[in-house]
Amino acid sequence: MPEAQPGLRERKRLATRRAIQVAVLRLVRDNGYDAVTVDMIGREADVSPRTFFNYFPSKEEAVVGDPPHIPDGPEIDHFVAGGGRDRLLADLVDLVERAMEVLVTDRELVHWRRAVLRDHPELFARRSAGLHEFEAQLLDLLERRFAVDDPSLAADPAALRAEAGLASLVVMATLRHAWTAWIDPAVTPARDDNPEKSLRAQLDASFQALGTLWSRQSPAIG
Repeated sequence: MPEAQPGLRERKRLATRRAIQVAVLRLVRDNGYDAVTVDMIGREADVSPRTFFNYFPSKEEAVVGDPPHIPDGPEIDHFVAGGGRDRLLADLVDLVERAMEVLVTDRELVHWRRAVLRDHPELFARRSAGLHEFEAQLLDLLERRFAVDDPSLAADPAALRAEAGLASLVVMATLRHAWTAWIDPAVTPARDDNPEKSLRAQLDASFQALGTLWSRQSPAIG
């Protein structure tokens, strides 16, 4: 699906956000996490401390980065309202792409972050906690969607939870596939062998592959 290009103000905002993250990751890499201050980050990124706090509530948040998050809004209402199981995968792709908009889509920056987090397990744990929060949010939305799509399933909370749980695990696995293929194409090549594929385009490709696999008829499971 086509990707909307950000306007000038949004490009400036993204550039400032990136500059702050580059600064904090470089400083932590060179000086250690505890030695880095917000004033140091501001000087490195050429922003004031006030500007820093306009973008990140703390030094830790700047290092860890943004986890995927599904923002409140009409997208959630649309997803929960349902359109039948035949629309589920397409609706999931739309919802997940909305959630991934907050992520940094800069391979260089992501590689730096991964290196810093490997050296700081406590920060890696904070990053993992954000992903668990997203998975819990996704599970809740899938339960609500399945209850609309199949009222008989809603009458059995245990079955509803189990089915939504399975679906959320499949979605998270597909997200990991897309992320790995995007960040390191040599390890998980993109299906069209395009190493410059954007994260959103890779999401589309991974979910398309899932849809093909999902719809494939197999005597073993059919």
